Amino acid sequence: MIKTGVKIGSVVIVLVAGIFLWRHVAVNRTIEDLLSENEDLKTAITNLSAENQIGYAKVISQETREGKLYTKLLFVEADPADFTNHILKKEYEIEGDVVHFDTLIVTFSGELVKDGKERAMYLWRRIYGEKMTPEQGFPIEAEGRPSPRYEQLCRKLSIEDTQLFWNEIWQLSNNPKRLESLGIKAIFGNAVYRQLKPGLIYVFKVSSTGTLYPEIIPDL
Repeated sequence: MIKTGVKIGSVVIVLVAGIFLWRHVAVNRTIEDLLSENEDLKTAITNLSAENQIGYAKVISQETREGKLYTKLLFVEADPADFTNHILKKEYEIEGDVVHFDTLIVTFSGELVKDGKERAMYLWRRIYGEKMTPEQGFPIEAEGRPSPRYEQLCRKLSIEDTQLFWNEIWQLSNNPKRLESLGIKAIFGNAVYRQLKPGLIYVFKVSSTGTLYPEIIPDL
């Protein structure tokens, strides 16, 4: 019985030590480790497709209350593979009719991806009116969490590695050059603003140089 207890105790100690070591490695794992070791992630980045239209906005209503104009708008985020597939819809109300749309554009250099061609991700950050500071803006996507438009990017990663990747990507909004040595950089401050009017759709497009701009079409 004593020998059995000792064996069981030894097994428990080994298991606990293994779990502790695994947690220690997971906690201390870096984005450098992830990009250098995980071929699935590098392949997924290489397979990012070029995008042109990444979402749109339209006015739901405009009304004056207590002498102030308020604009209620619908914002739609589109699937990279199919613009007609809406993966995120949110409504916002802004004082006034001039609205800012803020994005974080993350580029992956040709040195990182396998075919040598640059790739990019387009992450929606926030919406704010001209009477607000950017910090007071309403969030579109949740910082630090996987973007719904790029869920497939981390399908083969562990939960810990997925969280590590997205934490680092979103942190580029605070330090655009943080991962530049790895071939990852952010074109930050890519915000556009428009005076919104009912009856129009503002389709957000990205130019070949990564510039975000709205194209205005009638709401049929």
